Amino acid sequence: MNQEDFRREQLYQASIAIARIMFHKNLLTEHGLCQIDIFLLEKYRPLLGGLQVKIQQKTLDFTALLRD
Repeated sequence: MNQEDFRREQLYQASIAIARIMFHKNLLTEHGLCQIDIFLLEKYRPLLGGLQVKIQQKTLDFTALLRD
């Protein structure tokens, strides 16, 4: 990871942390949090943040299968 990748990762993680706090304080809906996350992923293109989203999506898909 070079300096620019690290900077983008920091900006993404700081921004999404604020959005998650707002979600947990019921200031954002789940849909709003997802929209913000998509925007931030497109804006910052983080290396690790993008991996986290892929893992979360697979987990969500798996838990949806378990509910059916």
